[in-house]
Amino acid sequence: MSNIQFVSTDQAPAAIGPYSQGTKVGDFLFSSGQIPLRPDGTLVEGDIRVQTQQVFSNLKGVLAAEGRSLSDVVKATVFIKDMNDFAQLNEVYAEHFGDHRPARTTVEVARLPKDVLVEIEVIAYLGEK
Repeated sequence: MSNIQFVSTDQAPAAIGPYSQGTKVGDFLFSSGQIPLRPDGTLVEGDIRVQTQQVFSNLKGVLAAEGRSLSDVVKATVFIKDMNDFAQLNEVYAEHFGDHRPARTTVEVARLPKDVLVEIEVIAYLGEK
C-alpha cells in the first residue's frame, strides 16, 4: 500500500502534463513547479515581477489545499529564464516569505514551459505547527 497522496486544488492551475500539483509523503509536501498560469489555465503575461506574483499565488493555493502556507516551506527551487531578472525576482520572493528564509536554489535555464520567465517549486514540512 502506497503512502503517497496527490494534492489537487482549484486554487492553482491544473497540471498541463502527466503529473500532479503536489505530492504528499509522510511529513512533507512536494509541489510541482508552478509557472504563471492562472487557476483557469490562462497565461499571465508581463515582466518577472508580475509573473512571480502569480507563481506565488499558485504555490499558496497548493499549500492551502493541505492547510499550510509559505511559512511551512523548508526548500524552494527557482528556475529563471534570465539571471538579469534576479534582483526583481528576489524582491517579490522576499515580499511573500517575509522573515521566513527557507533553503533555496536558483538556476538560470534556457527555456521554461510556455516560454514563461520563472518557475518555482517548494517542499513544505507538514509536521507539527
